[in-house]
Amino acid sequence: MKCPFCSSDNTRVIDSRPADDNSSIRRRRLCDDCGKRFTTYEKVETIPLIVIKKDNNREQYDRSKIEKGVLLACHKRPISADTISKLVDEVEIEIFAREEKEISTSLIGELIMDRLKDLDAVAYVRFASVYREFKDVNTFMTELKKMLDTK
Repeated sequence: MKCPFCSSDNTRVIDSRPADDNSSIRRRRLCDDCGKRFTTYEKVETIPLIVIKKDNNREQYDRSKIEKGVLLACHKRPISADTISKLVDEVEIEIFAREEKEISTSLIGELIMDRLKDLDAVAYVRFASVYREFKDVNTFMTELKKMLDTK
């Protein structure tokens, strides 16, 4: 493993343990050349997953797109980065547990909204407004009423 600080190949593992999500291994490494430490994560390689977009185009699954959407929805909300990461992990685990080669963005969006609804109402409404493409205030209010009625 190359050192991210000096690019040396002369590194070694000094600690190894399961990561918080138990689906990866966290390794602390030490560069023998510069003496700096860094962390790497090892995950099981998954089968390629194709995402079916709303316009029926297909593209390879990209976790960072889910992270970006959730981060935007949670912007300036009292939600920690760890909580967001766990939410994305949960969604990803559920997606891959289906063992399907293709999945629709609508299903991914629903999985995210289910979790955001329990986490933070404002983040949920923000995500839903973009995901469901609210066209006007009435659509927005309808979604808010549904959410308030379930509480």
